[in-house]
Amino acid sequence: MIGIGTTFRSGEPSLLDILEKIHKGEKQLPDFQRGWVWDDNHIRSLIASVSMSYPIGAVMLMETGGEGVRFRPRTVEGVILDTEIEPQMLILDGQQRLTSLYLALHSLNAVPTRTDKGIDIKRYYYLDIEKCLDPDEDRFDAILSISEDRKITSDFGRKVDLDISSQELEFESGLFPLSIIFDPPKYSSWRRGYQRKFRHDDNKLDKFDEFESLIIQRFQQYRVPTIELLRDTPKEAVCQVFEKVNTGGVSLTVFELITATFAADDYNLRDDWRERKNRLYDYGPLKGVDSTDFLTSITLLSSYQRHKNTGSSVSCKRKDVLRLTLDEYKFNCDLLEEGMIKTARLLIREKIFDDKSIPYQTQLIPLSAICTILGDRFEDDAIKNKLLRWYWCGVLGELYGGANETRYALDIQDVLSWIEDSGNEPRTIRDANFNPLRLLSLQTRLSAAYKGLMVQLMKQGGLDFLNGDPIDLTLYFDRAVDIHHIFPKAYCQSQGYSKSHWNSIVNKAPLTARTNRIIGGKAPSIYIESIEKNHKIETERMDEIMKTHLINPAFLRADDFNAFFINRAAYILDLISNAMRKQVTGRDSEEIINAFGASLALS
Repeated sequence: MIGIGTTFRSGEPSLLDILEKIHKGEKQLPDFQRGWVWDDNHIRSLIASVSMSYPIGAVMLMETGGEGVRFRPRTVEGVILDTEIEPQMLILDGQQRLTSLYLALHSLNAVPTRTDKGIDIKRYYYLDIEKCLDPDEDRFDAILSISEDRKITSDFGRKVDLDISSQELEFESGLFPLSIIFDPPKYSSWRRGYQRKFRHDDNKLDKFDEFESLIIQRFQQYRVPTIELLRDTPKEAVCQVFEKVNTGGVSLTVFELITATFAADDYNLRDDWRERKNRLYDYGPLKGVDSTDFLTSITLLSSYQRHKNTGSSVSCKRKDVLRLTLDEYKFNCDLLEEGMIKTARLLIREKIFDDKSIPYQTQLIPLSAICTILGDRFEDDAIKNKLLRWYWCGVLGELYGGANETRYALDIQDVLSWIEDSGNEPRTIRDANFNPLRLLSLQTRLSAAYKGLMVQLMKQGGLDFLNGDPIDLTLYFDRAVDIHHIFPKAYCQSQGYSKSHWNSIVNKAPLTARTNRIIGGKAPSIYIESIEKNHKIETERMDEIMKTHLINPAFLRADDFNAFFINRAAYILDLISNAMRKQVTGRDSEEIINAFGASLALS
């Protein structure tokens, strides 16, 4: 081995040496590695490359026994050990290649693989001696894949095209079984049998000598470049290295790496999360929480606890999650689950009923950790109001849209200091700002502010146009409440109104699917009259219902889109100010007057 640095070394062991150590259990896989998935054609192509001494890429290994990283190992597919072996190395990259070669060249059993259409099959692999020596033959075609009964048939199995189910038939067909290539006794026995069979045929014997020299020896002398991470390589480095080299496999997540780490201490994180997720998903707002969110929240919680005890900095970046200990997880997992349920209850009271209505999924991470620490105190009115002010400033100020780990750490400290010690307002509140011009660009629910404003419109009391019911949890799901145009799209297009106006959030409201069907593409004056007539709603009551959506009834009844638009935009800005408890500035600026056609400052 040639020393390269302090974190890894490189080498070039023989393929035989690697496969032997896999067979003995000295080289295994970390538990986070996915199952072996290569199909039959991939295996044949790999064998063809080795048979011509072509490179098949470097293999990434990691020494075991280090203090920093401990993974539960598992044997490569096909390896059967009499007793449990502690491996010397773990295969980080090269699983598919090494498993394919082990199964095809070393295991002696049929290789469980699949066709290119995904059908499960079992195959033995053979070298066609004649084709391997023919320079005009594609080497891929010289690698035969034979079914478990060692026959190739046609006409739905009625005709046998090739039968090599005995060693004698292998000789006659000129097909060498790759499964014995690294088994000296079996290889020698097969070679002697072949020579006895053709002892009077010099051409056959010469061909085999040439085959042995040019093909067999390439397998036996083949060397595989390796990069070996030293046993003290940090966990985050292992994760990063794995993701960079494993471009042909499935990306390794933080959760999978932590799962493998905890498994070394006989703790099944995957099962724990599966059960915990089922309980959390009983609450609509939590249905988008994934395993990484949960681990990040626990890391944030643990880091804050250490901060309170030792004064250390608070952090929940990827490297911090990877350093989470099993003891920290066990101490906080049930507490955090309860904190998340408290978070869900808080959000449901705010009219956020499901995960698709949550403005920022990421903001649940600090909110859940904060609710965990507050415990039942989060129900106190003063505390709850502070918590909600911080939450809505984050949403309407659109402060959780980028890399958020630093903001998580600042918010958990700021918010709890503000609540518990009457400290300064959190930076998220101080940083939050809403530009009135933003109303025009809020066109779809992809925006957090768009979702947040729809929730605020429901929260402030919007009643259903048809039955006058407030939008609560039951109505939201039973009547399929969604966001719909007030001045219908078709009507606005027919009138030539600007899309930046009619498709903006100012012209939208949370309405039931039934109400939206009745509205159709009609002018507001027409559909309002139809609703009043067909559903026996008095004019005064209909006006009251429209006002709950911050709509001036007179403008709708007169089909006056421009007056409606300016008036409702002003009211929505008031709604934003109330949620953030901060003034929205610039409502009567020249820029706003040019964009909206008038000032948005209510007189």
